[in-house]
Amino acid sequence: MPMAPEPVRSEGPSVVTAGDQAGPKVVVLDPAGAAKHDELPATWRPLAERRGVVWCRVPAGGALTDADDVLGDTGPTDPEIAVVASGPFAAEALQLAERHPGAAAHLLLVDPASDAFLPSGDARKANEAWLAEHDDVVAKLREAGTDVRVVASSTEGPEDRVPPPLPLGHPDVVAAVRSALGDV
Repeated sequence: MPMAPEPVRSEGPSVVTAGDQAGPKVVVLDPAGAAKHDELPATWRPLAERRGVVWCRVPAGGALTDADDVLGDTGPTDPEIAVVASGPFAAEALQLAERHPGAAAHLLLVDPASDAFLPSGDARKANEAWLAEHDDVVAKLREAGTDVRVVASSTEGPEDRVPPPLPLGHPDVVAAVRSALGDV
């Protein structure tokens, strides 16, 4: 279960938007509450030149409702929507996509098993096991046309510079999202 938001992280807007909101979109469920000053993390700005970005700052409250509204307002002829979620909110991202079958073309996960890594510290194996544990929902989403996959895993090495999960603003995460969306 997600932890209660820290007061500092909950300050600021619940959602930050950038880019063309009439075109393809990326809805980001951010458990860390980045973008508190109403700007995307710098690493995401190039993606906002090609897609609308809806950065949902989960600790600010109301962000998940806004994400739900974006997917709920999507019609069959609307531009593509991708949902990106990290560790603590991967299960909520599955539930969000499940409530709106086919609305999200992609569900891209970053370290979904970050709170349950295997004793060996192998994040990739733990993330694969997490997907397998949620196989029933993942299968339903894939049947509805949603590409569900883990796009980035911690190495738990010095190149990550932080403990898992990788922050959504991490350059490796942004590169993996851009690659998954064909925006490289």
